[in-house]
Amino acid sequence: MIEFEGVGHRYGERMVLSGVDLRLPERRVAFVGANGSGKSTLARMINGLVRPTTGRVLVDGLDPSHDGPAVRRRVGFVFTNPDSQIVMPTAGEDVAFSLRRSGLSRRERAQRAAEVLAEHGLDGYADHPAHQLSGGQKQLLALCAMLVLEPEVLVCDEPTTLLDLRNKRRFVDLLGTLKQQVVLVTHDLDLLGGFDRVLVLHAGRVVADDEPEPALRRYRELAG
Repeated sequence: MIEFEGVGHRYGERMVLSGVDLRLPERRVAFVGANGSGKSTLARMINGLVRPTTGRVLVDGLDPSHDGPAVRRRVGFVFTNPDSQIVMPTAGEDVAFSLRRSGLSRRERAQRAAEVLAEHGLDGYADHPAHQLSGGQKQLLALCAMLVLEPEVLVCDEPTTLLDLRNKRRFVDLLGTLKQQVVLVTHDLDLLGGFDRVLVLHAGRVVADDEPEPALRRYRELAG
């Protein structure tokens, strides 16, 4: 369970979030809003990348501000640009790198990495140079590097921004098959039909919280 209790946040003098109270038990949750609305800031609080100025965030009762390592074992994070997450020369090595503290042998890490790549659309790419993958493949690789850790929650911050339409749909369809709870920050409103809940942020506040159709209707009213 992800909870926000009276959460607010400032960057200098600018109030980015104010008075956010939420409980998120659903499996597929999306945050939408204009640039600067606070949606990415809110998402980054889930694993402690950003700490609230006021209030607190809880993940299964743990506060990322005080229990960061324990929360990050539960919460995986996928960024907009996969190049910012790819750290090893080949796809297999990159996924295996996530397991470096797992206690598995090097051979076991490589085998598990190859299995996860195969499960999520990159079968046969373990030895492929990571930075020579296509944009869609790189985003899948970044996802695999998180999934190999078997988190309970996966937060994706605008992961389809750099993808073409086919790869956007493929990526979101894949999210729909995962056992993890998924929190997606996105501008791609057409991809949210299968989500359980959509929250619309505007000027640092949640102004709509509903199923996709009514929530997105409210967002379009604000944007119009």
